[in-house]
Amino acid sequence: MDPTSRPAVVIDNGTGYTKMGFAGNVEPCFILPSVVAANESFLSQPKSSLKGTWAAQHNAGVAADMDFFIGDEALAKSRSSSTYNLRYPIEHGQVEDWDAMERYWQQCVFNYLRCDPEDHYFLLTESPLTPPESREYTGEILFETFNVPGLYIAVNSVLALAAGYTTSKCEMTGVVVDVGDGATRVVPVAEGYVIASCIKSIPIAGKDVTLFIQQLMRERGENIPPEDSFDVARKVKEMYCYTCSDIVKEYNKHDKEPGKYIKQWKGVKPKTGAPYTCDVGYERFLGPEVFFNPEIYSNDFITSLPAVIDKCIQSAPIDTRRALYKNIVLSGGSTMFKDFGRRLQRDLKKIVDARVLANNARTGGEITSQPVEVNVVSHPVQKFAVWFGGSVLSSTPEFFASCRTKEEYEECGASICRTNPVFKGMY
Repeated sequence: MDPTSRPAVVIDNGTGYTKMGFAGNVEPCFILPSVVAANESFLSQPKSSLKGTWAAQHNAGVAADMDFFIGDEALAKSRSSSTYNLRYPIEHGQVEDWDAMERYWQQCVFNYLRCDPEDHYFLLTESPLTPPESREYTGEILFETFNVPGLYIAVNSVLALAAGYTTSKCEMTGVVVDVGDGATRVVPVAEGYVIASCIKSIPIAGKDVTLFIQQLMRERGENIPPEDSFDVARKVKEMYCYTCSDIVKEYNKHDKEPGKYIKQWKGVKPKTGAPYTCDVGYERFLGPEVFFNPEIYSNDFITSLPAVIDKCIQSAPIDTRRALYKNIVLSGGSTMFKDFGRRLQRDLKKIVDARVLANNARTGGEITSQPVEVNVVSHPVQKFAVWFGGSVLSSTPEFFASCRTKEEYEECGASICRTNPVFKGMY
């Protein structure tokens, strides 16, 4: 059967989580932590302890090599057994461990999606500043190991813009604010092409919010087991955190009505099985506040996210700036805090309006600047906007013609994966 008649496989590998599924679906089939638990006990054994023939040793090594788990299963195995070591293949949006990454894809395809890779085209994602060599490695693994008929490697920011598609208009010019678990990037896109020289990134992401919440709860002396504190902080972040409009007013609210705003977290100690409870207070709004006032978390970086977005747009070509301000798209799980988009739009609007007033004052009122429209787009699928954008684009008829095929790879080598064209379905 022709692979183009089957839905493409869409896999979005993020630093914290991987989303996978088939083209045309509204939601990914699976969302798993991007982690591999590998049994490396065979490698750590001294050679003198390995008895038997060479074949027996080889078989033991192969068995250990095949003994690995991914996602939640990997986390559970590492807790229950000391023979499994956790490996995180992706750091800050870039693949650092290709061996673990190949194992991860193997489990994704065969164990979770349960499909034959030779029967489906594949769409994978990458961060905007990924080096071309990384695309070559990806192409080699997919074409050589999995024997896929076709591959398209898309920039995740372009897919996040595509996730905001409407039936009336497809707007492929905008700024993507991608706040993931390991990286926060502000990426301007014009007509489907990333303006690479204007990309800004900040060293504060979802994991830093979790660490800050963990620190606040530890300093307050909450009764949380040390080995469980990071997981508890992450769950508190996902369940209870929200973005406030004024941090001082929010402190007053919590102090006046603690019963209304302070939540209770109930857990079980992993070692003894004893139940415990702890209060969730100021960290509910202080966690997301690190994006708007980063100095409360670290002195190393003190520029707020709205200021970084403004700097990014101001460095873009002048004829694209108004269109970029008008279409600021949120992407990533760490933008899901309540009122995050509204707060971002308000703070950014203040910066832009102040600049317009300063320009008018500088010219003495002789030349009046037109007001700049600032619009931050939130939508229900922004948690997995990149995956959904990939699902939309790989459903278009132009997708298959734009993929790099197995025949092209065999003729030209892995270098064909260095570039992937922006195709007509994107605009």
